[in-house]
Amino acid sequence: MKNVLLILILFSYAKINSQTAETYEKPPVFPECESQPIDNLKACFNTKLNEYIYTNFNVPQIVHDDNYKGDVKVLFEVSKEGEIKVIYIDATYEELKDETRSVFKALPKITPGTYNGRPIYFQYSLAIKIPLVNPEMVSPEQSELKAKGVTDLNDVVSQEYDSIKATLVNYENLEYKSQLNIPFTHTYYARFDAHMNTLGTNSHTAAKPYLFDEVARYYDFEAEKKVLSKTTNTWAGRKLWNEHLVQVQGKDYWFTIDPIFDLQVGKDTDADFNTTFNNTRGIYVQGGLGKRFSFSTSVYESQGRFAKYYNQYAESLKAFGPDPAIIPGRGIAKRFKDDAYDYPVAEAYLSYSPANFINIQFGHGKNFIGDGYRSLLQSDVTSPYPFLKLNTKFWKIKYTNTWMWLRDVRPEVTEDGAFLTKYMANHYLSWNVSKRLNIGLFESVVWTNSNERGFDFNYLNPLIFYRAIEFETGQGAGNAIVGASAKYKWNNKVNLYGQFILDEFSLNDIKGGNKSWKNKFGYQIGVKYFDAFKVDNLMVQLEYNRVRPYTYSHNTIVLNYGHNNQPMAHLWGANFSEAIIIGRYNYNRWFADAKLVFGKRGLDFNENGDTFSYGGDIYKNYNDRLSDTGVEVGQGIKTNTFNAELQAGYIVNPVSNLKLFTNISFRNFNPDATTATTFKSNTTWFNIGLRTDLFNWYYDF
Repeated sequence: MKNVLLILILFSYAKINSQTAETYEKPPVFPECESQPIDNLKACFNTKLNEYIYTNFNVPQIVHDDNYKGDVKVLFEVSKEGEIKVIYIDATYEELKDETRSVFKALPKITPGTYNGRPIYFQYSLAIKIPLVNPEMVSPEQSELKAKGVTDLNDVVSQEYDSIKATLVNYENLEYKSQLNIPFTHTYYARFDAHMNTLGTNSHTAAKPYLFDEVARYYDFEAEKKVLSKTTNTWAGRKLWNEHLVQVQGKDYWFTIDPIFDLQVGKDTDADFNTTFNNTRGIYVQGGLGKRFSFSTSVYESQGRFAKYYNQYAESLKAFGPDPAIIPGRGIAKRFKDDAYDYPVAEAYLSYSPANFINIQFGHGKNFIGDGYRSLLQSDVTSPYPFLKLNTKFWKIKYTNTWMWLRDVRPEVTEDGAFLTKYMANHYLSWNVSKRLNIGLFESVVWTNSNERGFDFNYLNPLIFYRAIEFETGQGAGNAIVGASAKYKWNNKVNLYGQFILDEFSLNDIKGGNKSWKNKFGYQIGVKYFDAFKVDNLMVQLEYNRVRPYTYSHNTIVLNYGHNNQPMAHLWGANFSEAIIIGRYNYNRWFADAKLVFGKRGLDFNENGDTFSYGGDIYKNYNDRLSDTGVEVGQGIKTNTFNAELQAGYIVNPVSNLKLFTNISFRNFNPDATTATTFKSNTTWFNIGLRTDLFNWYYDF
């Protein structure tokens, strides 16, 4: 009986050991090792992997030329599906990193490792000797893989936090391959404008801001970064001159953090105060999750006092309530000290590309449509607003749909102290007809919460025609406008462009030649000359804009083409003509811009019983017009304006677009009649400062 019991115990012990060997932990199995006993699987995996690398690894020529000797350190993972994925590579040459990725990508799929019979992942680190060494000439200890397998679930969880740090890798400038917007400034976009507009490219350049991944096809951001990089060996030097303040990259994510500054001090010769200033501090965060999802946010805290004419214009935009001004392009401002403003701003968006041909964005910011300095369709001169945008690109087509939530902040439309919400929807279809010609078609509608309808889902359809919906819902329920754009690439150096906006049109009145008020339209023509006069990186631009009176306005008080008391198109509203000359030049980190604006405007009197609308103020009811006929550009207080600006500077950090700059601007405002709000002025405004340049400032009012 004792012998039988002993045999049963020994049998049970053997059975337990057998189960443990097979079900507790089993390493991954290389295809050629499947017949090996379990005890030899690890050694076989190690041998076959090293043999594969030795056979297939092609050492780059530059490594041979430099007679380099060293290691390529690789951290890789065998997934639960048996796929080998490289997590991190450390090598002196980028070419060695590329070759390592290529070799590991070609590895065959293997049998995954298991724990208690369940597939799990394993991590390994490996050092590849350069020059390559035949595995047969190396001892097993020297070429052994260092493995990290799962041995205990509680142990894995307890090491989870530290394992995240272990998977971090050197930041590889992933923003340049992402679905992030390139911050829209005319100065920076001029750097790659010529590359986007060469003959034969299938680019679409009107709808802005661009995504990094769509511009990266035509412009090498990595090469630009290398050219502008400064040699420095210190952490502080790298962060100041070359890198983001914080840059983190892991297996499936990355993010960067930078401070925002706009620190300026200046002098306005026309003002009765001593200095102008702007004091902006903030934070700028951008990042990505996986390959198709990106995000960005920027938060600004600002105080400023500007040139006298600029302060007066900001206060003329005043919203209902105690706050004294709206800073153009930024937002509502409260009083700071006695004669300055405090104006916080926040912008953010989420960007997702479920497929290569489509991108969806939801955010709070601004958009622009056009190839010019101005836009008669949609510009970025107003304050940020919530938006939903859908970009679809296929064949020779790019189709942009934008839905916006806007505000009318005037006292006459405010209810119970709350600003009125209105909505806008835009369609813009860009078609590359040939390698030289692009044509764009534009449609927009503004509506409000009439009859408690809120956001009208009739306008959510990206393929519908807004003018038809406007008639369907009632002509007073919305304000639809249409437009068109065109661009012709004369050659690789010269582009011609233009826009046409149509708010209302009467063919009979045009035939009658009586200059009817109903003919509400505007147009733009322009030309860009890249590498002008055979000077590399010099861009010269000429542009002419003309918009007839009453364009963008409406007979319903809120259905004008505006937001936060600012136009959604040209910053002068309507009833104007202007000619613009611009020059932009950059050399490495140095840049210079020059701009001249010659304009003629028609302004309202607003006094002595003359409260008529002469067609320049888009917020006025066009039924308050003086006449139905004889309407022409410049009617009302005819005002000649001249703006000149010269700016030069140095890019301190190209990845955050931090700049040292100085600029001087001159403004002559010369109306042919003087009122309480319209009078002659001459301003010379000088500024010097440090700015994180992420958006356009417009001073040419």
